[in-house]
Amino acid sequence: MEIIGISGWSGNGKTTLLTRLIPALIKRGIKVSTIKHAHHKFDIDTPGKDSYRHREAGAEEVLISSSSRWALMHENHGSGEARLEYLIAKMTPVDILLVEGFKSEDFPKIEVWRRESGTEPRVTSDSNIIALATPDLSYSAPVPVLDLNDENAIAEFIVQFFKLEETTHGTAG
Repeated sequence: MEIIGISGWSGNGKTTLLTRLIPALIKRGIKVSTIKHAHHKFDIDTPGKDSYRHREAGAEEVLISSSSRWALMHENHGSGEARLEYLIAKMTPVDILLVEGFKSEDFPKIEVWRRESGTEPRVTSDSNIIALATPDLSYSAPVPVLDLNDENAIAEFIVQFFKLEETTHGTAG
């Protein structure tokens, strides 16, 4: 399973790019999954529902399952944030795992950056950044500069970077 990050400072468009990039990769027959980093306490469960009550009662993990999907919630109970490697090991293997966030971790990343965000790109200080996705195509970077508004070009860059085999059958090489 190949792993690539979509990283950058908050407000630069990481999620927007991912929601366009996922279908562009799938269209090429690439199986895709994602991991999303959250910077705050979050909850995907609904107060009052049985699974929420199980978790609030102290269960280490609660797995909810239906005919449409299943979800596993794991409580850290003060043990700190799980390492990315641990989370990746929990994922079912696919052709490519897109990781949003985890910008300080050591794996290949495409940085999303907009000049108007008022932030500085990390591309010059992070050797794991393999490309910069920005609407400012004149920006000079030590890596390829990709058009943030062209998810097909970014998908093609990823396919070429990992030498993935495009198919029309829903799997890649």
